[in-house]
Amino acid sequence: MAHAVAKPPRVTRRRRGGPARTGGPARRLPYLLIAPAGLLMLGFIAYPMLSVLYYSLRNYNVTKPWRNGYAGLDNFTRILTDDPQFWDTLVFSGKWVVTEVLSQLLLGLALALLVNQTFLGRGLARALVFSPWAVSGVLTTTIWMLLYNPSTGISRYLADAGIGTYGTSVLSDTGTVFWAAVVAELWRGVPFFAILLLADLQSIPRDLYEAASVDGAGRARRFRHITLPHLKDAIILSTLLRGVWEFNNVDLLYTLTGGGPAGQTTTLPLYVANTGINGHDFGYASALTTVAFVILLFCSILYLRLSKFGGEAK
Repeated sequence: MAHAVAKPPRVTRRRRGGPARTGGPARRLPYLLIAPAGLLMLGFIAYPMLSVLYYSLRNYNVTKPWRNGYAGLDNFTRILTDDPQFWDTLVFSGKWVVTEVLSQLLLGLALALLVNQTFLGRGLARALVFSPWAVSGVLTTTIWMLLYNPSTGISRYLADAGIGTYGTSVLSDTGTVFWAAVVAELWRGVPFFAILLLADLQSIPRDLYEAASVDGAGRARRFRHITLPHLKDAIILSTLLRGVWEFNNVDLLYTLTGGGPAGQTTTLPLYVANTGINGHDFGYASALTTVAFVILLFCSILYLRLSKFGGEAK
């Protein structure tokens, strides 16, 4: 008679390094921990956006409360069909953004390449290059208003040298005010590009430059085939961020020119500020803000798609 062979007890092995199974409360713990930050973001971002959208659909002027009420799309219709100042400020905003971003990018890239070299006093040179970025917009404006002052500024010394005439104010002349404002903003904006591009330049392996030099590549070819491809994403991101910031530039232009002379330096956000603060028409200002947000969103998405941000450089 054959005896049945007893099977050995089955040993359950625990997977090494595997996560222990937890219950429902433990799974919800990470979400509970980030909930306060999420609620703060919701309060500081979502609520203002929704309130602006709400007021954009209403007539809301604190000086004319009897006219307040639901307006529907009337504010947007007025913007697109019956407000030539909107189109003027939009065109100037585009001109301002393109001029500033391209100029700041080129000068910032040149400064980043310069301070990336090894030379005596490089630390001091970097500090001097980056220092204007730490200055506030109002203080920057004060500095340049003193420089542009016709009695005590640059124009007086140029007149002493026989260039120009005494009492000339570049901020009151429609032919020079734009470039005067551009130069003032360049002084503050160039360090932003220099900082970001320098950080990316330092991440490029030196072996690539050495191998290219051995193969006989000059500085121009090394810059084109090594430096620029590695800086591609940094350039796209920095120009996008700076473009949004320059589009929303209010402090420097408001304190430097006030949007003048004759509205020649009024950007769309400055027009929004004047409409809401000086004109007390918060409903129409909210509609202008909504339109500006849609324009920025569309241009940002289009720019990222066309530039292929995040893609591999060829």
